[in-house]
Amino acid sequence: MRLGAAVFDVPLLVGLLVLSAVVAVPWFAARRVGPGRAGGGPGAAQARRGGRARRGAEPDRPDPVAVLDLVDAALSAGAAVPRALEAVGAAVGGDDGAALSRAGAALVLGASWQVAWAGSPAVAAVVRDALRPAWTTGVAPGPALRARAARERRERRRRARTQAGALAVRLVLPLGLCFLPAFVLLGLAPLVLGLVGDLLG
Repeated sequence: MRLGAAVFDVPLLVGLLVLSAVVAVPWFAARRVGPGRAGGGPGAAQARRGGRARRGAEPDRPDPVAVLDLVDAALSAGAAVPRALEAVGAAVGGDDGAALSRAGAALVLGASWQVAWAGSPAVAAVVRDALRPAWTTGVAPGPALRARAARERRERRRRARTQAGALAVRLVLPLGLCFLPAFVLLGLAPLVLGLVGDLLG
């Protein structure tokens, strides 16, 4: 029995050492890789800097749901559609805000709906599609705006659930590769070697 206990303790110690090495090696590797070495040398570093510069130069897009709510609030306060678009465009700013203000000013001057919204970016296009029935047929704009905002929220939740499910699937293999060696070394190997030691003893 003493031989079996000795055989059982040695694999356990070996398993602990191997597990410590598995945990420590990525940490030391990350420490050795400096900011200039990661990602393939100077060319990759320059590409990353260029990507950060491009991202920094791009304006932040406003939330389409927030813009829809702002237009709805302006219309509920008694503003006409062109005046509501100008006010919300001034508050939003950027390309989308400029498109909203431009559409409102064009509608005041008598431009058609399509001409007023020509070249509108994505967020302004959402407002355009939500307000089109109110402008062309005379229906109340509030329900259409609120329905489009609710649709955008549903789409956002659906995309979030889809991305969360995809992330969970992608994490299964790395987690399995991390835990399986530890389970084999600390769970199965000591048990098997202990039983072999008992049989030999």
